[in-house]
Amino acid sequence: MNALDLSRLRPRLPSPLEPAEDERFTRHGVRLLLKRDDLIHPDLPGNKWRKLAPSLAAAAGRPVLTFGGAYSNHLRATAAAGRLLGFPTTGVVRGEELAGRPPNPSLAACAADGMRLLYVDRATYRAKDDPAVLERLLRQAPPDSFVVPEGGSNALAVRGCAGLGRELRAQGADVAAVACGTGGTLAGLAAGLGAGRRALGVPVLRGGFLGGAVRDLQEAAFGGPAGDWSLDERFHFGGYARVPPELEAFAQDFEARHGLAIERIYVAKLLYGLVAPAREGAFPPGTALAAVITGRPEPGRAGA
Repeated sequence: MNALDLSRLRPRLPSPLEPAEDERFTRHGVRLLLKRDDLIHPDLPGNKWRKLAPSLAAAAGRPVLTFGGAYSNHLRATAAAGRLLGFPTTGVVRGEELAGRPPNPSLAACAADGMRLLYVDRATYRAKDDPAVLERLLRQAPPDSFVVPEGGSNALAVRGCAGLGRELRAQGADVAAVACGTGGTLAGLAAGLGAGRRALGVPVLRGGFLGGAVRDLQEAAFGGPAGDWSLDERFHFGGYARVPPELEAFAQDFEARHGLAIERIYVAKLLYGLVAPAREGAFPPGTALAAVITGRPEPGRAGA
C-alpha cells in the first residue's frame, strides 16, 4: 500500500470549519466553531482517518492487527479500511465474555467488513504491550501482521494529527479543543497549531494518566514537547461510555440548537466541557474556539 492507494479513498481535506452561533459562548465574547472532521470519510471519519492512514501506509498492504473495546470506533475504521483497500484485519477485543453473546452493532459491522475478532480477558488486554502476550496474539493472526496500538495512537498517528493543527491554524482558530481517549490526537494537534495558539484536551476517561501519555507520544513523534496544550479532566462523567442524564440532555439540546447529531462518548463530553471554561473566563473575549468533531453517532447507539 502507498499514498496513492490511500488517496483513492478521496478524503475530504481540509475538513470544513463551521460557525455555531451559541449564546453560551457569544455572551462571553467567544466565537464557537465546529471543525467537521466527521466529514472526512464516510467509513474512516474524524481522527480515525488522521491517526490510521499513516499506519496503513507504513503497513504497505500487510495484514493489520489492532485493539479495542466492544464499541470501538477504531476497530470499526480499521475493518472498513481493510475492506476498502483489500488487506486482512484482526481485532483484539477487550472482554472474553463477549465471545458467547450475539455481537453488538459495532462488532457485527467489523465482522461484516471481514475483521477476525479475538476476544480476550481484561488481564490479557491490559498486558497487550508485553512482548510475550503480543506474540501469542500474533500467532492467531495472519503471518507478518502489522500491529497498530489501541486507538491508533503511535508516533505515525501523532504526526498525522499534526495536519489537523495546521489546518486549524490556517483557518484562523485561536484555541482548538478535542476529546481525548489515548492522547494521540491532542499530541499532534498541539504540534500542528504551532506558536501563539493552544490546544485543549477533554479526557473521556478517569485516571489522570493522559498528561504523561501525551508527553510520551510527542517525544516519540517529534523528539520532545511540541506546542501549547493542557487538559481539563472535569468532564469524563464517571468514565468511558458513561452517559448520565445530564450529559444526554445537553447533547439533545445541542442537537436541537445546531442541527448536528452528536456522538455521546467523545463529542458530547467535549462540547459540554467547553461551556464551563467559557463561563469561567478561560477564553479571552474575541477568541475563535474550534471544537473538533471527531466522529458521528452510530445508528441505534448515540454513544458509540
